[in-house]
Amino acid sequence: MLWRFCLYGFLKNQQYYDPFLVLAFLQKGLSFGMIGVLIGFRAICINLLEVPTGAVADVMGRRRSMIASFVAYIASFAIFGLCQPVWTLFAAMLLFSFGEAFRTGTHKAMIFDWLERQGQLSQKTAVYGRTRSWSKLGSAASVVIATGLVLYTEQYSSVFLFCIVPYALNIINFLGYPSYLDGPREHPDRVGGILRMLISAVSQSLRHRRLRRMLVESMGYEGLFQSSRDYVQPVIQAACLSLPWMLALGDRLALAEPQRVAVGVGVVFFVLHLFSSFASRGAGRLAARCGGEDRAARSLWLVNLLVFAAMGAGVLAGLSPLTILAFVLIAICQNFWRPILISRVASHADSAQTATVLSIESQAKSLFVAVAAPLLGWSVDRVAASHADLRFLPIAALGVIVSAVLLATGLRQSRRY
Repeated sequence: MLWRFCLYGFLKNQQYYDPFLVLAFLQKGLSFGMIGVLIGFRAICINLLEVPTGAVADVMGRRRSMIASFVAYIASFAIFGLCQPVWTLFAAMLLFSFGEAFRTGTHKAMIFDWLERQGQLSQKTAVYGRTRSWSKLGSAASVVIATGLVLYTEQYSSVFLFCIVPYALNIINFLGYPSYLDGPREHPDRVGGILRMLISAVSQSLRHRRLRRMLVESMGYEGLFQSSRDYVQPVIQAACLSLPWMLALGDRLALAEPQRVAVGVGVVFFVLHLFSSFASRGAGRLAARCGGEDRAARSLWLVNLLVFAAMGAGVLAGLSPLTILAFVLIAICQNFWRPILISRVASHADSAQTATVLSIESQAKSLFVAVAAPLLGWSVDRVAASHADLRFLPIAALGVIVSAVLLATGLRQSRRY
């Protein structure tokens, strides 16, 4: 089964749009503010749908939920690739949110269920890190493919359509999962079962001090990452169109503007995903070397603070390579962080409610994104209107503030235990 879990991650991360999402929206005529609203809308929809769909997965069957998720993804890709009006993009985001809501937490719960049946639950950090490593290898491969597609089509939006094929293949992969991974299901009273599962999981998450702290950390770390990660695309675009050596390379290869940007984005994201794969695989070793998952989490908060400070220095000094490097380092650290956080949450959650609790964890992240993404987009537009070179400074400032607050409160809480 482990190879099927890895195949799922590899195919799921064939997200050819991912390196070019903001650039695709800019090409459709959206401002940074509207892009932030669109991303915030996605987060709000996920926030509203995620916990109920997590409970549905636990009660009605996890495989069916995963298949429904990928059908919704495919529909959203078709709209993103073929449609231009803003209202259609919101419709596509709604479908994408359905896909995210049914998927998030569900597949992780299936992995932990399989490990428990195999008597290997103690290896959950290492195994989840391994499957996530294959996801990141899939991301690295997808960057190469996406770069080739943009070089060929000279259109950022066209890559959405090509995502349909690997996502359809993943539906076939799910059909090969054993039926017991559907989890315990309550057939006689499905609605009542969903409500009971939901109320019990929410109550557990709020009453359990350690679990509540992890949800706050997820809101800060993951929400901050999701709100800021895509801004590296216009930073790379600006570097490709302004740095002398990049201009000279583009002229020598006779590349049009989208093609030059595609090469720059492709190289950066390929390196990012390759190192992210190594980071995910090494999450278990990092936790062991730090003396536990809680200590590893505090170390990553410190690194996050320093890297966002370096990003701010890069923006202020006009050093695009330093700003790009900061974005890459933040993404790499997030791939150490994610397996460690998921393992910490799973250690404190009731195994029968794992998918629901993990969905609540993801909902906390989405709540942060729903608020931060539109504010960041608006702030970038406002700063760009008067100081174009400093337009990405609000991202660095928010990162420093959030990291400093959660690092300080985490150190204070650690003294209690």
